[in-house]
Amino acid sequence: MRSSPTGQTQDVRLQLASPSDHPLIATLPFDQALTDWDLPRMHGVLGLHRHVVRLIELGDVSYVIKELPNHLVTREYRLLRELDDAGLPTAEVVAAVTDKPDSSDGMLVTKHLDYSIPYRTLLSGRGLTIPYLGERVLDALVGLLVRLHLAGFFWGDCSLSNTLFRRDAGALSAYVIDMETGERYPQLSEGQRRYDLQIATEHVAGGLLDLQIGKRLAADIDPWEVSLQIEDRYNELWAELTEPADFVPGETFRIEQRLQRLHDLGFDVEEMDIVGDPSSGHMRYIPRVVEHGYHRLRLKNLTGLETTENQARRLLNDIRAFGAELQQQRAATSAVTSATFRQLPENVIAVRWLDQQFEPLIAQVPESMFNKLEAAEIYHQLLEHRWFLSEAGATDVSLDQALASYLETVLFHAPDEIVAVNNDDD
Repeated sequence: MRSSPTGQTQDVRLQLASPSDHPLIATLPFDQALTDWDLPRMHGVLGLHRHVVRLIELGDVSYVIKELPNHLVTREYRLLRELDDAGLPTAEVVAAVTDKPDSSDGMLVTKHLDYSIPYRTLLSGRGLTIPYLGERVLDALVGLLVRLHLAGFFWGDCSLSNTLFRRDAGALSAYVIDMETGERYPQLSEGQRRYDLQIATEHVAGGLLDLQIGKRLAADIDPWEVSLQIEDRYNELWAELTEPADFVPGETFRIEQRLQRLHDLGFDVEEMDIVGDPSSGHMRYIPRVVEHGYHRLRLKNLTGLETTENQARRLLNDIRAFGAELQQQRAATSAVTSATFRQLPENVIAVRWLDQQFEPLIAQVPESMFNKLEAAEIYHQLLEHRWFLSEAGATDVSLDQALASYLETVLFHAPDEIVAVNNDDD
């Protein structure tokens, strides 16, 4: 980039990851310090930051811009792109700005992660209703750390402040937003994993204690109890995903059981080694390539919907329930008409569910309410709301009936979560 909106000639290097997707980024005044920017629709970003951070809305897209030394800009730009290429949950990196005149600081631009919640907002419980909040945060963070380690990423600064959280059908999903101290290796050593785990434990404890001292931590969350569980939960998940298991010939069902447990955790096995031991007659199977997103990928292939893992799991369950009811109706019709009854394939059921149930219900949600939650999370909460209404009334409640009640009594009162800003910092 050789010129700015002011018309001045500048020696600023601008790297754009996807220029056609973000054409307005090049119009920003990168030759100026971020604190000097005076632009409309610019906000502070909630949370504590080591560097100057601003959120800016350009068109229909929101971006987060962070000012930091040039070498860190280059490093983090590379690592965030590698995280994205590996399919790991992170903020989409958009641009790196370096070589600014008379400055050793550059800028990193990422796309704002819509519907994400900073930990200080999340853990204060400010208008948010998430059951077992401490457990959810812990599971999300541990799951993220394990996935990074499986892919060879050493984080080096795993903390609540370097993570964003999104609702995921009653659970939470965690996303990396800061990789200043990270690095990628072909494979992490045991020592590297243990060191990263120690850092995570210490940083989480510090972040929670800071909130507690400031009287901003939800009363049912114990900082020490949560942080001291990190190592045990990490070890349990890591073992399930990576440790070999023995079986004797004829007990192949044990492999199926292991695969089912991994699927329940949201993981799929793309490669597995099965090795025989002549001395004992036992076989040993070792998962080699484990990928997260089993349910998410299945749902996307069936419907085209982009969701998080637990949202996908919940929607797939609803598709199965819809399919069972549809098959019953078809069987009853066939019995009356003497027509041949044929089971519908899963992909056909999924398309009918999308056309007849999901999309018609979502279409009834007022546009403004999508600032509160994304469509898949709204649908999940609607299913939950219908269940509560049915239990309370001891009768089946239709989705249409539940929707009216849900919009009026739940969603209308929920806070906007699409973009979290702090206008006090402007």
